[in-house]
Amino acid sequence: MKAASPLDGLRRDMPDVARHLARIWSILPDARLVGGAVRDLLCGRAVADIDLASPYAPAMVMARLKQAGMRVVPTGLSHGTVTAVLDGHPFEITTLRRDEETDGRHATVAWTHDWREDAARRDFTMNAMSCDSAGVVHDYFDGRADLAAGRVRFVGDARLRITEDALRILRFFRFQARYGGDAPEPDAMAAITALSGMIDRLSVERVWSELRRILVGPHVVRTLAQMHDAGVLAHVLPEGYDIGRLGRLLACGAPADAVLRLAALVSGDVAEVARRLKLSRADSAALARTRGEPVPLPGMGADVLAPMLADHALRDLSWRAWLRQADLAGRRSAAWDGLRAMLDGMEKPVFPLAGRDVMATGRASGAMVGRVLAQVRQWWLENGCTAGHAACVARMDMVLRDSPTSAT
Repeated sequence: MKAASPLDGLRRDMPDVARHLARIWSILPDARLVGGAVRDLLCGRAVADIDLASPYAPAMVMARLKQAGMRVVPTGLSHGTVTAVLDGHPFEITTLRRDEETDGRHATVAWTHDWREDAARRDFTMNAMSCDSAGVVHDYFDGRADLAAGRVRFVGDARLRITEDALRILRFFRFQARYGGDAPEPDAMAAITALSGMIDRLSVERVWSELRRILVGPHVVRTLAQMHDAGVLAHVLPEGYDIGRLGRLLACGAPADAVLRLAALVSGDVAEVARRLKLSRADSAALARTRGEPVPLPGMGADVLAPMLADHALRDLSWRAWLRQADLAGRRSAAWDGLRAMLDGMEKPVFPLAGRDVMATGRASGAMVGRVLAQVRQWWLENGCTAGHAACVARMDMVLRDSPTSAT
């Protein structure tokens, strides 16, 4: 552990946040830091969100904060959550809860004053810790020891935690990749394997959200292999997958982009994957283009690469090259690095002719303009995109002279 108390790291690395937190504690003295903030502060990682829990009812929390002049947003009153905003920093404050009823994804909750009862409804022991204003860590399920040992363990009975919320299956693998050791906790894996079919009950948006974070996280190949072993990955990507190909992509040194890695991982129809997972338009298009043609290859000169770059985005060409390198080489290569360096150093060729150039000749009807431009542009592409405006005008004149439908 990097710090005796989570507050030590917070005061050192995020002094403004620590100051705001002290102000909240002056108003809600019984509130505690909870969840990921405690976990990440204890192990010296960057903290994304500062969340607190409180034994006070949401209405009382809002009233006290507003009375102190704070801006308060009722972000999730049905689940007991309000957000205090101090100098642009959001602090979520949630009333202690217990689950009254769950359906495998959503829970009906009731308020409680019992900190252990609230902690017992959380997913993993390392996420069930809380820290009070004195810096004391309250750890009801040995989460601190699990964190130190690299052990991602469900709170209480693993099967019960999963049946309460099936998304915890995917969250387990994401946390295992980030905080776990080489081998996942056996009881957790047994429960996940037995209940892997519950993945099918989740919204595909939530599945993609978790898969995306796994794909750009650490130990991605090992994590996906564990998901395969537990029968989970077949539910996430029923179209088919090739973990080995993704491993080769990573071995080539490709960038950590979720869509690029998904393109390498999927062995089936990427269009069907994009449709089923409801990827955004931008992600769906990028996934399709990454699997497209043409593909730059080592040894190609500027005369070959320039026409590609004229018609395709640099990122698309680069990603296609990464995928082909994974298939053909499967490792880092000076030749492939040189190819990408050449592409990166090239300016995107811009066709120098426009419709006004054709119309200015007075020799073509409006319907002909597009056809003339297309013929000249094809000639420009075939000659490595090197012809300038004057050369393209000369070619245009030749096309117009040879056209039987030229205007007179």
